[in-house]
Amino acid sequence: MLEAAPQLRLIAKHGVGYENIDLAAAKARGVPVALAGGAIADSVADMAFALLLALARHIPQGDRAVRQGNWPRMVGMELRGKTLGVVGLGQIGRQLCLRAAAFGMALAAYDLYPDERFAQRHGVQLLTLDELLRSADIVSLHAPVTAATRQMINNETLALMKAHALLINTARGELVDETALYTALKAGRIGGAASDVFVQEPPGANPLLTLDNFIAAPHSAGQTHDGLRKMGESVAENILRVLRGEEPLYQV
Repeated sequence: MLEAAPQLRLIAKHGVGYENIDLAAAKARGVPVALAGGAIADSVADMAFALLLALARHIPQGDRAVRQGNWPRMVGMELRGKTLGVVGLGQIGRQLCLRAAAFGMALAAYDLYPDERFAQRHGVQLLTLDELLRSADIVSLHAPVTAATRQMINNETLALMKAHALLINTARGELVDETALYTALKAGRIGGAASDVFVQEPPGANPLLTLDNFIAAPHSAGQTHDGLRKMGESVAENILRVLRGEEPLYQV
């Protein structure tokens, strides 16, 4: 596609992920790649916390039961005092920490290049990935897809998690080995999982969808009226900047 566009001056992503852009080819052609920055950080953090609550209190399961004429007393997890482990302390991860702190949760994070000032100010304990997985009651993924992060949640890393631990993914499906997650959930080796993203979208006949301790959403974490407006404004701003001969914002 880049070869077919010799006059291309900018790739402005209406989003924050860039795994579907050939950065090396763009760089070789001198074409800047710009993201929508923190436009949907609040929207995605809201969704991650919504999934956290849905998992902790079995909200979808309770809804289904009542609609079927049943009346089970769903016993869930209280959040105060529990540890939230955030994998990726970027704009979304930081916003999730602020929401969790308001619920009285302890905070831990793993990031290759952590925001140490934020961590110190908000009491976020910086850990290695293995340490985080061993200590967290709830793990939320907010990392980009790279060679190092692809399937970072796999048989070995899932085995480190607590038996009651919950896993949330609002980042990218490729961060998780879905077969390993299915096996862990089916065997009860972790308490539950929720994902807004899948390796294949729509996920089709994904076996995860057969499990009662798994919650699925249709890649909609960033889909709010506010977030979409801010993403559009960010893309327009970057286009205008390049046309004026300026550097775009949030360049990769």
